[in-house]
Amino acid sequence: MSSLRIVSYNVNGIRAAMNKGLIDWLKTDPADIICVQETKAHRDNVAYGAFTDLGFYDYWFPAQKKGYSGVAVFTKVKPDNVIYGTGHAVSDEEGRVIQLDLGDLRLINAYFPSGTSGEERQGYKYQWLDELYDYLGELKKEYPRLVLCGDYNIAHKDIDIHDPKGNKNNSGFLPEEKAWMDKFMASGWVDTFRHFCSDAHRYTWWSQRFPSVRLQNKGWRLDYIYVTAPLQQRLLSADIFSTVNQSDHCPVYLELAAEAATK
Repeated sequence: MSSLRIVSYNVNGIRAAMNKGLIDWLKTDPADIICVQETKAHRDNVAYGAFTDLGFYDYWFPAQKKGYSGVAVFTKVKPDNVIYGTGHAVSDEEGRVIQLDLGDLRLINAYFPSGTSGEERQGYKYQWLDELYDYLGELKKEYPRLVLCGDYNIAHKDIDIHDPKGNKNNSGFLPEEKAWMDKFMASGWVDTFRHFCSDAHRYTWWSQRFPSVRLQNKGWRLDYIYVTAPLQQRLLSADIFSTVNQSDHCPVYLELAAEAATK
C-alpha cells in the first residue's frame, strides 16, 4: 500500500446512516480507514457484521449515555494499538476520542462538543478545547506524526460558512472558537483540505431544519482532517464528498503517502 486513504464522517446516528445507504457507499471503497462521529450507539446494538464483511476491523468508543455522541473507526489496516479516550473524565464519559497507532502515525478521531444547547455546554466546549490543546501538545512530543480528524464543531474562517455576518454570535463561529483554531494551527497543524483547495462554498454540514438549505448549499465547514507539520510533505490529496448524503454532515477525505504507516 503506497498511500493511506482516510475518511472522517459525522454520521448523526450510525444506525440511521446505515438505513440511508452507508454500507452501499462503503462498498464503493472510498477509503482504507473510516472515522465516524456521533454514532449514538454501542457496538452490540448495531449490525456491525456489515462492516466486518467488507474487511474492516471495527473499534467503538460509545458514550455512557444511550443514544448520544460516540465515535468509531472502521479500518482495513490493522492498528498496532487502540487507545480509548484521553483520560479527561467528562470527555471519556461522552465517548469523544478514539486513537489508533498505525506504524509511524497516531490517528485521532474526535467528536468536539457542540455549544448550541446553551451557555453551560458552550462553557464545557471551551474547557474541552483547552484540554485537547494541552493533550495534543504533550502527545506530539512522543508522536510527532499525528492525524486529527473529526467534527470540530467550529467553522474557522469566513470562507468556511455561508453567512459569516449573520452567524457571528452563534456557537460554532464565535470569536473565541475561531481564535482557538488560529492558536491550534499556529502550534504546528495543517488544514489538509485548505492545503489543496482555497475555493469558497465548500461545506460539510447543513441544517436539517429546512430541506432547502442543503440544496442551496447554505452550509458550514465543521469537519476537518488536520495533520502535524512533519506529515505535510506526505499529503497527496484531500476532498469534501458533498454528494454523499446519509447525514446532515458529509464525509471529508485525505490521502496520505503511507511510508512507514503500514509496516
